[in-house]
Amino acid sequence: MDTYLIKKSDVEKALTMKDCFEVTETAFRLYGEGKVQMPPKSYLYFEDYFGDLRCMPAYVRDIGAAGIKAVNVHPDNSNANLPTVMATILLVDPKTGFPLAVMDGTHITNMRTGAAGGIASKYLAKANCKKAAFIGAGVQARTQLSAMLIARPAIKEVAVFDIDKERAEAFAKHCVDDFTLNAGVAGSINEACAGADIINCTTSTRKPIVMKADVSPGAHINAIGADAKGKQELDPAILPHARVVIDDWVQASHSGEINVPVSHDQFTQKDIAAELGEVVAKGLKVRTSDNDITIFDSTGLAVQDLMTAWHVYKLVMAGSDKSKLQAVRIFD
Repeated sequence: MDTYLIKKSDVEKALTMKDCFEVTETAFRLYGEGKVQMPPKSYLYFEDYFGDLRCMPAYVRDIGAAGIKAVNVHPDNSNANLPTVMATILLVDPKTGFPLAVMDGTHITNMRTGAAGGIASKYLAKANCKKAAFIGAGVQARTQLSAMLIARPAIKEVAVFDIDKERAEAFAKHCVDDFTLNAGVAGSINEACAGADIINCTTSTRKPIVMKADVSPGAHINAIGADAKGKQELDPAILPHARVVIDDWVQASHSGEINVPVSHDQFTQKDIAAELGEVVAKGLKVRTSDNDITIFDSTGLAVQDLMTAWHVYKLVMAGSDKSKLQAVRIFD
């Protein structure tokens, strides 16, 4: 039997944000229904190289899909002309354990993370959203934007702040050229967040940069950047005044936005309003009024990667380009 190698270009050709949004929403629903086998992600820390490697396995019996993602985060990779995040996904046949495909997971990681923020905006943001703020203007900001506009198409105004002004300007131009939004570069985080209905944070900072005074009543915050121990984007003073939704307690308390407040006994599991999977699966109402502040703490679930990869695999294998894929016999 052959194992197929699916390159990033194959993944990009097959996967749209609309499809990724739907698949990721289903992943959250199945997780909320308890139909996913998924241990918490494990970490290897490369302290000498300012990086880490995460391993993320998952199995969804209902669709007969299983696999594991290995993904790194090396913030200094730009010095080596490499992406900060690179991922590889292995899909296996649950019946035999045979490796069906080895595929690029970098684009899938970017897309499903953006989709998760969009899904959180769908279920947690107030209905009449008009303005969004982006704190951080890298690759992840772009997929957050695409997914957010699926969930909240009435948004017409975007303000962006990034410590790299050229990157912020490029993102604002992307908003205007590709989505016909009214977008501009803010001179500060406070200016970007002023009056924002949705605040998307996608930085790698290890100290809070979005302060309590920056957040307007009724805002929804997608806290995406904190994905390892010690990372933190939000002022912990925001948390007592917010309805906090996580994707998974073990992961969030270890490496999500709440990990630092939890380690300092400033936040506990009892302070969680819900898990996003519960919200999607059970229709839990987190927001009680348009003045509530809501936060989604996203750490990234392996089931998001698995189901997105499975969707891509099925599309690619059913397509006319299958003959162009490289097939290898690992067990020759």
